[in-house]
Amino acid sequence: MLVPCKCKLADRARRTANDLLEMSNLSAFQDKTFETFDTDMRGVKRAFMRAVEFAKKPDGWLVFFGNYGVGKTHLASAIANELLKQNYRVLFAVVPDLLDHLRSTFGPSSEVQYDQRFELIRDAAILILDDLGTENTTPWAREKLFQIINHRYNGRMPTVITSNRRPEEIEPRIFSRMSDRAICEEFIIMDGDDYRRLPPAQRRKSPRPRRP
Repeated sequence: MLVPCKCKLADRARRTANDLLEMSNLSAFQDKTFETFDTDMRGVKRAFMRAVEFAKKPDGWLVFFGNYGVGKTHLASAIANELLKQNYRVLFAVVPDLLDHLRSTFGPSSEVQYDQRFELIRDAAILILDDLGTENTTPWAREKLFQIINHRYNGRMPTVITSNRRPEEIEPRIFSRMSDRAICEEFIIMDGDDYRRLPPAQRRKSPRPRRP
C-alpha cells in the first residue's frame, strides 16, 4: 500500500482549503464579523453568545431559526470568518447555491467531477449552511441535501445551519437529525425585527478597520 509523502499531503490540504474558500465566496461577507454585529437589536443576544462560543470551540451543531433580516447570515458569516483566522477548513454556503455547485459538475465544461465536489462539501471540517429551506424542493435536491446532512450527523461533524422557515417546515428526515440533543443542544430562535428596514440613523455603525 502506497502512503503519500508529507509534501503531497500538505499540497492536497492546501488545494482543499483553496477549493472550499472559492466555493464559500466569503469575500462578499468580509464585513460580517462579531465586531460589526448589532447586539442591541431585540432578540439576538443569545444567538450572538452561542455564535461566539461556537467560533471558539466548534463542536456539535448550531442551528438558528428566524425571519428575514434578524442577523442569521451575519452570525453565520462571522463564525466562518473567525474560524478561517484559526486555519480551519470552512465551507460557508447558501443552500440553493450549494446545490447549484453540485449540479454544475454535470455540465460539459465542468473541470470537476461530481464525486469530488460532493466529497469536498460533505467532508468540510466546518460546514455552514445558510438559508436551509429556500432550496428548490426537487427529489434530487432533497436527496442530495439529506445525504450531506446525514453524513455529517453520523460523523458528528461541526455544522452551522440557518433557516427562515419554521422548524416544523423542515424536511422531516433532516429535522429529525437537527433535533437530536446529543449533537444540537437547542434551536436558537431569533425573533427580532428586520434590520434592513431600520433607518440608517438607527443602525449600529461598523467600527473602522484597524490600520496595519
